[in-house]
Amino acid sequence: MLEIIRIPVLSDNYVWLVHEPHSKETMVVDPAVAEPVLAEADKRGWKITQIWNTHWHPDHTGGNSAIKEATGCHITGPEAEQARIPTLDTLVKEGDTVRLGDVVADVIDVPAHTAGHIAFHIADENTVFVGDTLFAMGCGRLFEGTAAQMFDNMQKLSKLPGETDVYCAHEYTQANGEYALVAEPDNQALKDRMDAVLAARAKGEATVPTTIALEAATNPFMRAVSAEQLAERRMAKDNF
Repeated sequence: MLEIIRIPVLSDNYVWLVHEPHSKETMVVDPAVAEPVLAEADKRGWKITQIWNTHWHPDHTGGNSAIKEATGCHITGPEAEQARIPTLDTLVKEGDTVRLGDVVADVIDVPAHTAGHIAFHIADENTVFVGDTLFAMGCGRLFEGTAAQMFDNMQKLSKLPGETDVYCAHEYTQANGEYALVAEPDNQALKDRMDAVLAARAKGEATVPTTIALEAATNPFMRAVSAEQLAERRMAKDNF
C-alpha cells in the first residue's frame, strides 16, 4: 500500500518520504533538512501531514521546523527525548502505536545510539524504520548507551519477519561491509553481498533498504552471540 521514496541529503543521509494512498496522508521519517523534502513532495502532488522522528540528532530533526511551518504537519517522536526535540507534538514509547491513514506502526524502544532512540514497525507492510540503530551490515555507534542495550536491540529486531524491509538513515553499507569481512572472513553470504554492494556503489546506486533476513545472514552486529562480542566488534569498527 505505501509508496516510500528515498531522498538523499547531506553527505550520506537518507530521508524517507512515505505516502499512504487511501487517506492521501504523507509522512517524513527523520528529515535532516527541509528543502529537498518539500520539493519532492510538491513534485508528486503530496501534502506532508506528519513527521516521525527516531531520535534527536540534528541530521534527523534539522528539517522539522521548516517543514512544519510550510505544511502545518504533526510531529511524533521519542518521549524520552522530548527535551531535545522541541518541535514534537506527540510523544511515544514502546507499546504505543502511530497511524498514517489506514496504516498502523508499532513503536519499538531501541536505545544505545541515543538514550531514547525508537523504531517504527509497520507489520502489515513488512516495513521498519530504524533510524541509526540498525544499518546494512552495521549498527549505530554507542553514543549514549551500552553494548548490552544494542545487543538487546539486535535480538529484538532479529525477531521481526525475515522479509521485513529495513529503512535506515545512512548509506554506510560499503564501509560497514569492509569491516564485516574482517569480523567474519569465512562468511560466504557476506562475501557475495559485498560483491553486489561494490557493483551497486560503482554505478552510484543506493544499497538500502535492506531486509531482516539479509542482516541476519551478513551483519556482524546482529549475528553477535553476546553483548560482549558486540562490544568487541563495535570497538573494532570504531577503530577500523
